[in-house]
Amino acid sequence: MKSPVAPTLEIIPPAAGAAAMSTGIVSVALHLTGFEVLSRLWFLVGILIWSVLVLVFVSRLAKNASRWVHEADTPPALTGVAATSVLGTRCVLFGWEPVGAAALVIAAIAWVVLMPAVVRHWTTPTVGAHFLLCVATQGLAVLGSALATGTSMHWLGVPALGMFVLGLGFYVIVITRFSFDQLRVGAGDQWVFAGALAISALAAGKLAGSADVLGWPTSLHRSLQIAGVVLIGLDLACYALLVASEVRWPRLHYDVRRWSTAFPMGMTSAASLTVAASSSAWVAPVGSVLVWPAVVLCLILLVATWRQLRVAAKT
Repeated sequence: MKSPVAPTLEIIPPAAGAAAMSTGIVSVALHLTGFEVLSRLWFLVGILIWSVLVLVFVSRLAKNASRWVHEADTPPALTGVAATSVLGTRCVLFGWEPVGAAALVIAAIAWVVLMPAVVRHWTTPTVGAHFLLCVATQGLAVLGSALATGTSMHWLGVPALGMFVLGLGFYVIVITRFSFDQLRVGAGDQWVFAGALAISALAAGKLAGSADVLGWPTSLHRSLQIAGVVLIGLDLACYALLVASEVRWPRLHYDVRRWSTAFPMGMTSAASLTVAASSSAWVAPVGSVLVWPAVVLCLILLVATWRQLRVAAKT
């Protein structure tokens, strides 16, 4: 009997990494809102998806190296970096600092390997997936700052700050070349337009919260607080614009890129709550409310993805 595993692994695209990103950040947001049991359940789902993606990565590299190289040149390949960083950050919140440190090493190596290839094969105009250059970079900033605060590795604060600034640079580069027609025709990844701002706000909030522990000057601490507030404000404005575009141009069919819609929704919640804790309490209720649309969409996408994989396994 033919095993259904091999054909199923073959059809999983790099963009599927957004599923691990989404479930991981939903776990973080639920933890920040106090729903610990649900947070742990979503963390387990995220780890399961991440493990499957690692299997896909290894299998594809061993059996079809040319395809692996081709996919490594595209922005969706960076979802692996972001997913590892997000799940690593959740591990730090559990108190599993060595696991978080291992995740940072893995994510950093992947970033170093993949980023030059993606940049070399840059295309314009840019679409939602190109904002993953910012997301992957800010993911390292978030995890690095979490470890700098939660462990004796305070030195990680400086490279985390550097990655935060670099991530903002990537956002500016992408947004100046972005096709805003994607708000009308995008299949889901256009939401990373807001998600990149959200994870940048999260990074600013984490760094601002770490400033005292790391002994940074008051001026830098204040600058990070202001950056977090500005970024979360821009993110919420983009979130509203994207919701309006979905109402105006409904796209209800399944596409794996819809996982890149769930990620910004969950990230906006987590970022709002983090910025609220570090500087502006007024956004805390926003974060508490916005976690639930992200949870609902992730549930819908899990069911839809499972159905797609079952169909693929039978063909």
